[in-house]
Amino acid sequence: MSHLEFLRENVRLLSVGGLLSFSSSYGQTFFIAIFAAQIMGTYGLSDGQWGGIYTLSTTSSAIVMFWAGGLADIFRVRALAWIVMPGLALVCLAMAANPTIVGLIVIVFLLRLLGQGMMTQLAVVAMARWFAVRRGLALSISALGLAVGTATFPVVVASLFGIMPWRAVWVLSAVPLMLTFPVILWLLSAERTPQSHIETPYAAGMDGRHWTRSEVLRSRLFWMLFPMILGPSAWGTALFFQQVHIAAVKGWPLVDYLALIPLLAAVSIVSTVISGQAIDRFGSARLATVYLLPIALAFLVIGLADSLAMAAVGMVILGIAYGIQATLPTAIWAEFFGTRHIGAIKAVSASVMVLGSAAGPGISGALIDFGLTFPQQMIGICAYFVAANLLVWVAIREARTHLPLVTASPRLG
Repeated sequence: MSHLEFLRENVRLLSVGGLLSFSSSYGQTFFIAIFAAQIMGTYGLSDGQWGGIYTLSTTSSAIVMFWAGGLADIFRVRALAWIVMPGLALVCLAMAANPTIVGLIVIVFLLRLLGQGMMTQLAVVAMARWFAVRRGLALSISALGLAVGTATFPVVVASLFGIMPWRAVWVLSAVPLMLTFPVILWLLSAERTPQSHIETPYAAGMDGRHWTRSEVLRSRLFWMLFPMILGPSAWGTALFFQQVHIAAVKGWPLVDYLALIPLLAAVSIVSTVISGQAIDRFGSARLATVYLLPIALAFLVIGLADSLAMAAVGMVILGIAYGIQATLPTAIWAEFFGTRHIGAIKAVSASVMVLGSAAGPGISGALIDFGLTFPQQMIGICAYFVAANLLVWVAIREARTHLPLVTASPRLG
């Protein structure tokens, strides 16, 4: 089946992934961080205090996500969408009305849990389960939704600040969510249930079997890949979280710096599609052994950048890595651990990623309060990614000898 035939025959289910991924934007750091200056000014917070609140709320959401993510193995995406999407819209409205710091902590927790956590979980688990032969392509198409959100929201929101209060922007944010909700319900009216998916030997993982979550947590592979899961989320989140700080330190107008985000997103869109097809053709193992290196280089370039043009180069490199990241982690879990328990396994990965996104802003904010700017921190972050990539190379080299000879099913796509 050609790519065009695959897209035509599966456009309805693929659209679900894309819309869910796009709608997760409201709980993603790149969106929340746009309001950093307004939030700190309104509540009288320093960089470290705001980072601490973000860390507390996000860590709490990671703990809940560890258990909530497994619901995707039990319930239809449609049933969970009834809770997640209206809930996320209500939280956006709550952000607009909230007067207290305690309320801010709760709201950020819910934004992270429902937005970054559950919306993303529903999108990637659905793609990983519904498609086997074209799993990489399906994941890449789904990820395009978030790429579109990353490209559009920073510039749009920054522009809206000039014509309306920041709280009004949160009210406006709830509108697309509720408009998208009935569309997703319609697209899911013919959804496959988790129980109706017929597992085959081709969808099994290492040693020809389906690993449970507890088995994954006891595996050497998972813990050797842990820095790979944690790092991009922790430091990528910090990069977006500290975008106002970075612009100030570098002496760049914030709007001009934010204008680089669509460049990153555009590159990531192309990279996402290419990486998805590469995973389908070569498997996730080969790509995993090198994908952290572009992130390391990107942080080094942006950290040392003395002009927006140099920062743009760093964003292009980071876009390449982000495109790979959009598809690779879920493909790794499906390929090495099987798909029968993919929801519970992905929930573990999601919890680690959310935990990373909690640690990054908190650590970077505290270091800023101690006098170490984030561009200075980026040199050390670069070293982290180089070391993590070496660990991934060793882990994958060991684990791939346990993979079945055939890892793709001729069934879906």
